[in-house]
Amino acid sequence: MRICFVCLGNICRSPAAAAVFAHHAAAAGIEVTVDSAGTSRYHLGEAPHAHTVAEAHRRGIAIDHRARQFTATDFACFDLVVAMDAANHRDLLRLAPDTASRAKVVMLRAGDQDVPDPWGLPPTAYREMCDVLDEACGSLIEHVATS
Repeated sequence: MRICFVCLGNICRSPAAAAVFAHHAAAAGIEVTVDSAGTSRYHLGEAPHAHTVAEAHRRGIAIDHRARQFTATDFACFDLVVAMDAANHRDLLRLAPDTASRAKVVMLRAGDQDVPDPWGLPPTAYREMCDVLDEACGSLIEHVATS
């Protein structure tokens, strides 16, 4: 399965989600290909935010990524397109070229909580983001394993 995680700028939530999900998938013995992208062009080519990398590293998870923008042609490359919050979900649905593409778009949630955007906040916000990602990616692993 090929999965792309999508947030706004692709330097905090989505690269962390891709790395956390890949970590969970490897532990579960599930083969997946993961990537991440942003709905905006704000940070094209940038590395993930330093606090994102530090928090992932603290959890034993490496992030190796450069920010890129999600485009309509990406829908053909992925089986699942995972939005970090309702705004990204709406943007992805608007970008989707057809019904089949729209059907690939899902939200990543921990219970009823979107993945919080820590950009511009202190390091504790990145810890909270990764806590939510850990729970949400665990639930997504269950979904992928039964698909």
